[in-house]
Amino acid sequence: MEHKLTTPCTREALAALRAGDTVLLSGAIYTARDAAHKRMMECLDKGEPLPFPLEGSAVYYVGPTPEKPGRVIGSAGPTTSGRMDPYSPRLIALGLRVMIGKGARDKAVKEALQKEGGVYLAALGGAGALMAACVKELEVIAWPDLGCEAVRRLAVEDMPLTVVLDAAGGDLYESGPAAYLAAR
Repeated sequence: MEHKLTTPCTREALAALRAGDTVLLSGAIYTARDAAHKRMMECLDKGEPLPFPLEGSAVYYVGPTPEKPGRVIGSAGPTTSGRMDPYSPRLIALGLRVMIGKGARDKAVKEALQKEGGVYLAALGGAGALMAACVKELEVIAWPDLGCEAVRRLAVEDMPLTVVLDAAGGDLYESGPAAYLAAR
């Protein structure tokens, strides 16, 4: 099934999604990788505000390449999400609703998504140009010293994504292979 979503995302909007569904995501999303997640935790530990509002937000695990003349962004393919697993449950509890990346997530992230009504969406690895074509605006909003890992606000339009983990506990990395084997 295909769904159109616009950020910020509510629990109610995400409740309809099931592992394997396609999502066309539009609105503001934020980029953050390992170094940015570490800094976000330091901010939270000190009681300082984060560089963007978490409630209903979407975070894309990407370190885009520099843009070419006339382009908003360079290649913007996903990075491996598991590196953010130590930080994700805390952010989910604070209102993060959508995470975008590639690869499996740990049990704590799955449980946090179920408890808080969030989802994990996969972007196509190796399709950085496709992802970049969906980005209409880009603004570095925090920690420019991190280079490609700085936090950016991206305005995206119809970014094609696949639901991997849904709020009901569905996991495409479990159900997908099982369905494939059953169909053989």
